[in-house]
Amino acid sequence: MAKKNLVVAQSGGPTPVINNSLRGIIEAARDFDAIGTVYGARHGIEGVLKEELINLSSQPPEEIALLRYTPVAGSIGTCRYKLKPSQSEDFDRVIDVFRAHNVGYFLYIGGNDSMDTANKIARLAEERGLDLVAVGVPKTIDNDVGDSEFRLVDHTPGYGSTAKYWTHMIQYANEENGGSCPADPVLVMQAMGRKIGFIPAAARLADPNREMPLLIYLAERPCSLERITDEVNDMLRKRGRCLVVISEGFDVGDVGEIKDAFGHTSFSSSKLTVAQILVNYLNEKGLAAKGAARGNVPGTDQRHSMAYASTVDLDEAYNVGRVAAALAAQGTSGFMATILRNPGPAYTVRYDQVPLTEVANSERKFPAQWIAPGGNDVTDDFVKYARPLIGEDMLTLPMRDGRQRMTRFQPIFAEKKLPPYTPQMDRKG
Repeated sequence: MAKKNLVVAQSGGPTPVINNSLRGIIEAARDFDAIGTVYGARHGIEGVLKEELINLSSQPPEEIALLRYTPVAGSIGTCRYKLKPSQSEDFDRVIDVFRAHNVGYFLYIGGNDSMDTANKIARLAEERGLDLVAVGVPKTIDNDVGDSEFRLVDHTPGYGSTAKYWTHMIQYANEENGGSCPADPVLVMQAMGRKIGFIPAAARLADPNREMPLLIYLAERPCSLERITDEVNDMLRKRGRCLVVISEGFDVGDVGEIKDAFGHTSFSSSKLTVAQILVNYLNEKGLAAKGAARGNVPGTDQRHSMAYASTVDLDEAYNVGRVAAALAAQGTSGFMATILRNPGPAYTVRYDQVPLTEVANSERKFPAQWIAPGGNDVTDDFVKYARPLIGEDMLTLPMRDGRQRMTRFQPIFAEKKLPPYTPQMDRKG
């Protein structure tokens, strides 16, 4: 069988473990005679359109190995470029680039929008008579890819590490709040999560026995600022202090939202934050304790703090990449590699596949039964689900001269064979 080359690309917001999926793909591809050179599209599908393909097969082995410890998407880059049905020239260009470089395998690492792109390209290749296998590789810190029944996807690589980040951040915040509460009795912390509450819910992992004065508000269970204020003051009367974790997408009115290329609200770019609006409201209405409310709004550190990466998450991300490469080599097109949890008291998983059509543009909901009856906490069932994902140990990072050593790929690019091209969405006029 003649070898065909493989192109892997990343899309959307990155995660601490995304590069370990990439590593899994690169290392697994070496084992299959059908796969030739592995290329990384620089900055996702934009790299395909611009014919910017990094030769990953020619990179030094130590740089590939360091992908395990290198967070987010700096190795080959990601993008938020959406291929829409009207962009016929872009679709034509993708097929032309794949033909020019003898590409028979396309692996897209990303969330639900990325699975939609992979699905579209798979269908288009079939229509155009191009022998192309397209496989999805799941990635998202939101844990929103898949079904709400957890039959197709139990969880997504990336979530476990962000959940671990919040576990530690809440522990640290509780220590500070406990010491400084005479002056700062309330600390409001805003967590990523436009609509889905898996990230703010992870705050409960820091306090499974409910010993902290902690309130958690998910976007799925809206309530008024007045009600939150009453509940905060109730906690102040009981405990003298209060920690509040709230979804960035919690409805507090107009935040001057700005949307990204996928049409999603980018809260870190918007004019106001939910946390600041809540802090202002609490201080204006008054607290049932002396002092003032303060706010803390973590940004992209929620998805790039490698020191808090879950070793369980890292291993699963790597295995998902290997499974995706195996699916490609077997000619299994139009599927996404997936993680499923085995039944039983001990946490173990198995790897499977799910049709891209079932996860493209999917949006799993946080189960309503995992939200506590009062609406300001999550249940023990959620803790039972999420606890294994954060692992037991802290990751030991490779260091050099006091700084973390990360992957640095050499600029070895495939020779361009087509005329220069500007993606349709980037054209002016």
